Amino acid sequence: MSAPVVDVWGPVSPGARFSYPPAPEPHDEWNLAGGTAWVYYSPLNRRQLIRPVILCDGFSGGSSDLDQLWHGLEENGNYRFISELHGVGRDVIILGLADRTASITDNADTAIECIRQAVSERVGRARLAVGGFSMGGLVTRYALAKMEQDPALPDHETSLYFSYDTPHHGAWFPIALQAFTHYATDKWGDAPAIGPVLRQFSGLLNSPAAKQMARWHIEKAVDTPEQAPERVEFLMKLDELGGWPRNVRKIGVANGVDSGTGNGVKPDATAVRCDGETLVDTWLKTQAQGDQIVARLQKAGEEPTLVRTSGLPEVDGAPGGLFTMPSPAGDPGSFGLAGLLMTLLGNTVDPEFIATSCFIPSVSAVAAADIDDSKALYRPITPDHSALDAFVCAGRNEGHTTMTDELGAWIVNEIVAAE
Repeated sequence: MSAPVVDVWGPVSPGARFSYPPAPEPHDEWNLAGGTAWVYYSPLNRRQLIRPVILCDGFSGGSSDLDQLWHGLEENGNYRFISELHGVGRDVIILGLADRTASITDNADTAIECIRQAVSERVGRARLAVGGFSMGGLVTRYALAKMEQDPALPDHETSLYFSYDTPHHGAWFPIALQAFTHYATDKWGDAPAIGPVLRQFSGLLNSPAAKQMARWHIEKAVDTPEQAPERVEFLMKLDELGGWPRNVRKIGVANGVDSGTGNGVKPDATAVRCDGETLVDTWLKTQAQGDQIVARLQKAGEEPTLVRTSGLPEVDGAPGGLFTMPSPAGDPGSFGLAGLLMTLLGNTVDPEFIATSCFIPSVSAVAAADIDDSKALYRPITPDHSALDAFVCAGRNEGHTTMTDELGAWIVNEIVAAE
């Protein structure tokens, strides 16, 4: 059984990864250490690499899938991003990663190799535009900063860095969801049918990349939420490189609003609850401030495990890109994933549930504030708050990395203006 995974390009349920129509054959393919670059020349450039734009994939399980990436860029929204870039004479290089759960710094080395090859194969002297989606924005941010600071590396010859709903100040994986996933894996990880699904998703949450991105992480259900050591180390390395590339224009977009208006999810609400043959009165709650029991987990015949948090902000309802996952009713959402796993374990999920939550708060996507600041999460964002030179937030809180005319067209215009 294939595991459902958190994916940059929208909901992926068991088997869905293989259902995308095939992408057009790339004009060139670069085999890189740690990844693959698929090159699509603009029809205006007669199969020459003249004005390269590098688009880096983000976080998910396993390796990047070209068909899925193409779908996300061209079909997963209302804006055909690659076609629009081709229309303004830009050559598109889609950077896929061999392991999307690997350390961001390791994948940054793959991005550096891709940038170097693009510079080497480019005809003329047009400078590059380099960026990525979700974690891909962190991968390319680190890569460009490293190329500027490491004297052994060449000039990146890049004029514009862009990020698309990237967790610059951290991502939010609900603690209740993390706890349930690890608890279920501990109890049923060896079961023939559901075990592989649980182990894969628990492993995804405990992967190097997830630990580096998550503002709060727990390895086991009973752990205290905090920054993982891997995240602390990553932030230290990024800081040693100056935090950002300095010789480029830095822009970004958020799939959440900048007005401070949340997504409607209330704090301390029961998000999902189930009873059945394997779980008894098991429920997860949305995050609230102060001391809180965010989950009650009970295997039939055993004592319950209570998951507690203290001092965390009300992140589930914050403005930002929404966590996209399949639920039992077909709705996307983080808590919907928990409901799906509960159902697969043979339980009945209450029909009244909260499916989704904030995944990348707007303040994180545009590098405007730390997401542990409760007031900043819900405060209107102004340009003076951001570490970016320019940014745009969506007109509504929508699915993480959803490609829209509102955000995609703005990035394309910025790429054209940067030349």
